[in-house]
Amino acid sequence: MWVLFLGDVVGRPGRKAVSEFLSRLTGVRDVDLVVANGENAASGMGITDAVARELFDAGVDVLTGGNHIWDKKEGAPLLRSEPRVLRPANYPPGVEGRGWGVFHGRSGTPYAVVSLSGRVFLGNPDCPFRWADAMLPEIRRQAACIVLDFHAEATSEKRAMAMHLDGRVSAIAGTHTHVQTADAQLLPGGTGYITDAGMCGPAGSVIGMDPQGVLRRFLLQVPTRFEVASGEPEASGVFFDLDPGGGSCRAVQPFCVTETRMRSRETWKTFSSP
Repeated sequence: MWVLFLGDVVGRPGRKAVSEFLSRLTGVRDVDLVVANGENAASGMGITDAVARELFDAGVDVLTGGNHIWDKKEGAPLLRSEPRVLRPANYPPGVEGRGWGVFHGRSGTPYAVVSLSGRVFLGNPDCPFRWADAMLPEIRRQAACIVLDFHAEATSEKRAMAMHLDGRVSAIAGTHTHVQTADAQLLPGGTGYITDAGMCGPAGSVIGMDPQGVLRRFLLQVPTRFEVASGEPEASGVFFDLDPGGGSCRAVQPFCVTETRMRSRETWKTFSSP
């Protein structure tokens, strides 16, 4: 069963890229579940009810989160009311929302989707490694297939999590840096892994933001308001082929395609179901 994980969705261009990609994927590859990181989906920071509905209507099944999930005032009420929107599970007790859930794919297969946050350069949530150790036995009782979004800054922390959980989860997709890494692989224990899935957002940008504002911050070291860049959208992510019975991963296929490439028939030959 193919599970599609889409990298951080950034603003309107990111939502457009997701919609375009999923609409063109229909009939090309049978995808059982679509997961996307949505913490930057509303104007580049946070998420709102309207934005979540737009992504669900486009074909996303589950939205994972990260450190920006609360940046819009609508974030907390949405986390309370919508089980398909997750925030990092390893935040302290009492934080609103859910960090994981079981969702059924189009085939009826149950998938556990887990959102976790790293700690290096990202504040001080509870230890994600110990959270996984404590909770995975319960999660595995509910679903053989477990997909983890590990939202972290440091590549070393993501790689360490992959080594720690290899064979205990089906797939690990790193998020947060918005730059897709070139290390998609099957780990020895049968876990599919990529350090960062990349971004769904404007291609000609600095991780989704208008370059002029970012350059002003770097060159002048003064406070600068970042705006989501305009221009051609791109969609980045990874396909994981999961065994619905045992939960292992059989194949990992990353991708990064611009809107222009989405309109080419040659692009979709790469994704054709066997």
